[in-house]
Amino acid sequence: MKKAFTLIELMIVVIIMGVVYTLAINNFKKINEKGNNLSLKNLKEYLQSFDHNKSVKLICLQNCKNCFVVIDGKKQDIKIKDFLDESVKVYRYDYDIGAVQKENAGYFNGDDVEENVCFSYEVDAKGVGDQVLVAYKNSVYDFIPYFESPKVYGTVEEAVNAKQDLMTKIMQ
Repeated sequence: MKKAFTLIELMIVVIIMGVVYTLAINNFKKINEKGNNLSLKNLKEYLQSFDHNKSVKLICLQNCKNCFVVIDGKKQDIKIKDFLDESVKVYRYDYDIGAVQKENAGYFNGDDVEENVCFSYEVDAKGVGDQVLVAYKNSVYDFIPYFESPKVYGTVEEAVNAKQDLMTKIMQ
């Protein structure tokens, strides 16, 4: 008696292989497109999604056109293009003074070239992000709440007023 696979058994194997292949290709596409859906509204969640022990930082150089991710101090191969432009402004909030604009984000020393950092945002190992207000394209993103998504305001003054109102309620 000759042993062989039947046509139905072969078809089932081909279908299973096709399903596994489709799932694998979709996952690879999602990994490659991870930085393509990035916005200031989901920046904190995006950085928190990386596995890290110390911190995850998004750094944008020169004119803010080219950004990349640094995980635990090591530059990753994740390149994010056209995320921001040079019009982005970062503010620190102080209850007594209000919003104080940061001059620049410093310098990044990588590949033996020191470059001017246009924008940076960091999330530490506990998931706490930089406590800043970011003004970009007629919106102000409030990254000050520790474990919440950023709130969006129309102007820096609106964000400062909301912060001052919250502080007034807390102090009463």
